[in-house]
Amino acid sequence: STFLRVMRSSVVKAAGRALVQRTPKHKHARTFIAPVYNFAKRIMPKISDTERAALESGTIAFDKDLFSGDPSLKEICQKYKPVLTAEEQSFLNNEVEVLCEMLDGHQIDKDQNLSPKVWQYIRENKFMGMVIPKHFGGKGFGAHAHAKVVEKIAGRSLACAVTVMVPNSLGPGELLHHYGTPEQKAYYLPRLAHGIDIPCFGLTGPPNGSDAASMRDEGIVCVENGVLGMRITCNKRYITLAPVATVVGLAFRLSDPNKLLTKGKEGITVALLPTEKNQFAPNGLPGLKIGNRHDPLGAAFMNGTVQSESMFVPMSCVIGGEERTGFGWNMLMECLGEGRGISLPAMGMASSRLAILAIGGYARVRKQFKVPIAEMEGIQEKLAIIGSNAFTTAAAQSFFNAILADKQKPPVLSAIMK
Repeated sequence: STFLRVMRSSVVKAAGRALVQRTPKHKHARTFIAPVYNFAKRIMPKISDTERAALESGTIAFDKDLFSGDPSLKEICQKYKPVLTAEEQSFLNNEVEVLCEMLDGHQIDKDQNLSPKVWQYIRENKFMGMVIPKHFGGKGFGAHAHAKVVEKIAGRSLACAVTVMVPNSLGPGELLHHYGTPEQKAYYLPRLAHGIDIPCFGLTGPPNGSDAASMRDEGIVCVENGVLGMRITCNKRYITLAPVATVVGLAFRLSDPNKLLTKGKEGITVALLPTEKNQFAPNGLPGLKIGNRHDPLGAAFMNGTVQSESMFVPMSCVIGGEERTGFGWNMLMECLGEGRGISLPAMGMASSRLAILAIGGYARVRKQFKVPIAEMEGIQEKLAIIGSNAFTTAAAQSFFNAILADKQKPPVLSAIMK
C-alpha cells in the first residue's frame, strides 16, 4: 500500500542516515556503510508529491530519538505525562456517567438507533463539541479527556461511542478550528459545539478509504452568475453520521482547467457543504444527495452515502476559502490523522477492558475437575497475553495523548496508533 511504501522508504533512509552519522569515522566502516545506504536509496520506490506531503506534514515527536540511537526513557517519562483537569475529570464522573446509565444496549440494537432522549442529552451537554475551544462554545478538552470519554462510553455502547467520536475526531470541527476563515469559525463552531449542526466527513469512496490519494471524486473550478465556485461530482460511502448530518465535510480532487483561481492551487481540497441554505451557500446545494442508510455488520450507529453529480458549490464553502484550495491533503494528515490516533485507540482500549472483565470473570467461575479454569496453566498463559496486550494498549494510548498535549502532531505515530 502507499502507506507501507512511504514507511518503508522513510524508515530505511532515516536508519541509514542515523547509522552513517553515528558510525566512527573509520575508513573500513565508512567503506561498508556508505555503499549499503546508497544502494538502499536507489532501490526504494520514488516518493510521490502526495506521499512527500504526508511525510512532511505535522511534526516529529520522540520517534526521532529512536533513529538517533540514543533515546532517553527518563526524558520521555519526565516530558510526557497525560493528566485530566478538574473540569475534565468532573465531566467524566458526572455527565458521562449519566449518559452511560441512559444507554440500553439491547434496545439500541433493536431500534438500530439511539433514543431521542439520548440524542438530546448528547447535544445539550456538548458531547459533540469536546475539542472545540471554549470561546466558540465548546468544552475545550484535551486529547486525553477526549479519549477517556470515548473509552468509557464504548464500554457501554459502541453505537453511542461512535456517535460522540466522529464530531470530535473525523468531523470538520478540528479542520475549521485550524484552517477555517474567521466567518466560517464564527458561524459553524458554536453550532457544532451546541449540537445544532451534526457533522459528517466524506472521505471514503468505492476505490479508497484512508488513502485519499486514490479518490476519484472531482471538482472543476468554474464561474456561475458571477460567483466563483466548483462543479463537484462525488460518490462517498460508509460515511458515519451521514443520514442525520446537517453539514458534510467533503474531500475531493480540484482541477482548474480554465485558470480561474487567483489564490490556492489544484489538488485535494476540503469543502463544508450545508444541507440547508446558509450564508456560505445562499441558494442551497440541491445537488447534494444523502442516500439510504448502510447497515455495516448490524451496527446501530448512523452510516450512509453522500453523492453529487456536477453540483455547483460556491468557493466560500471551501474550508479556509479559495487560498486553501489544494491544501486538503495536509489538512487530512495533520488533523484527521491526529483525531484517529485518539478515538480509535480509545475504542480499542474499551474492547480490551471488556475482554479482561468478561474472560477473566468467566475463567474464575467456570470449573473443570472441581478447579476454576483460571488456575490452569494453559488458561493462565492466554489470560496473561490478554492482560499484557491491554497494558501495552493503555500505555501507548496515554503516551500518544501526552505527546498531543505537548502541542506535537506526529502523523506516523498517529497512523501506528490507528
